[in-house]
Amino acid sequence: MLRNPNGLATAVSVLLGVNVVLLALGAGSEAWILADPLAAAESYATAEAGLNALAVASGLAYLATVVVFIVWFHRVAKNASVWAPDLQSRTPGWAIGAWFIPIADLWIPRQIAVDAWRASRPDPHAADGARELTLLNSWWTCFVVGLVLDRLSSTLYKRVETLDALTTAATWSLVGYSFMVAAGVLAILFVRRLTSMQHTKATGMLSAAK
Repeated sequence: MLRNPNGLATAVSVLLGVNVVLLALGAGSEAWILADPLAAAESYATAEAGLNALAVASGLAYLATVVVFIVWFHRVAKNASVWAPDLQSRTPGWAIGAWFIPIADLWIPRQIAVDAWRASRPDPHAADGARELTLLNSWWTCFVVGLVLDRLSSTLYKRVETLDALTTAATWSLVGYSFMVAAGVLAILFVRRLTSMQHTKATGMLSAAK
């Protein structure tokens, strides 16, 4: 049975937008450190409260986004399984569970997204058009790279004992933030595009049935 993903897509888009803003602020804090590492280290105690507040806000926004995004993702995967079950490499339940499997979460959700994308086209079995999956692949690449760099920079920050080490950690963190900001923007475009494809297909089927 088809389910309308439009409302969830709007909620996801708004939450992703909030995340992009908070990530940009996080990137700004890293740029502040890189501009003058010594001054940043000396004034950290003064700025600590603000940085902690930003971290808490970012964490809460990220958690809310993850929950709503996964609900949306599961819905579009279920719709895809109605239109083209033979093209789905996994059941819709994987659209939820795949995100919680270490290592596998770096590639299985993308595969599910590709399957849903193809099923949502007018002709699910048609060959992929030139650069048709560019948006999806760009989003996923930025997201995965951002996650890896976030983990790397977190590890580097835990080992900071010198200004050079602080600069290195801040540099990798800033690059990671940049990828995550790009991933957030691309995710909004991906969510809107796939939702629009499913809405158009469902509407066309209803019109044809009348």
